[in-house]
Amino acid sequence: MSQQRKPLILIGFMGTGKTTVGKALADRLKLSLVDTDQEIEKETGKQISELFREFGEKGFRDLESRVLKQVLAGERRVVTTGGGAVLRPENVRVMKESGWVIALFASEEEIIRRLSVTSDRPLLRGNLRERVSLLLEERKGLYDFAHIRVDTTGLTVEEVVDLICRRLAGMQGV
Repeated sequence: MSQQRKPLILIGFMGTGKTTVGKALADRLKLSLVDTDQEIEKETGKQISELFREFGEKGFRDLESRVLKQVLAGERRVVTTGGGAVLRPENVRVMKESGWVIALFASEEEIIRRLSVTSDRPLLRGNLRERVSLLLEERKGLYDFAHIRVDTTGLTVEEVVDLICRRLAGMQGV
């Protein structure tokens, strides 16, 4: 696959803006958008929270790995992943080999603020602040392999997309 045709893959902890930024980035670059969680839901006919209940985290991660490989084998597009896609070394390898990886991150307070308006996150059952803090600690360093890292704290979607586009423009072969 030529460097020009590689997909742009957004990774990051939940609440860092992957879905919102992914849509805006795809629009800006006139590329299609594929969200791995939506693809999993489409394929199974079930919501992510149902899949976690039915198959547990391991079963869900198996599905996620398979879908990730499928979507990265297609044409150049923007691909948004679930926050836990980086938990499996095979996924990290596939992402690094297949595309340009863009990690979004935000402060813990910003993530908690953003996630406090949603309740459909299977890994956030219980005290939101405690769960976010624990998961951030468990995943520390797992997003660091990305070609580009962008802190979305306090930025508008347009500002984040501008930053990504500038950094992509500065890279060889993008």
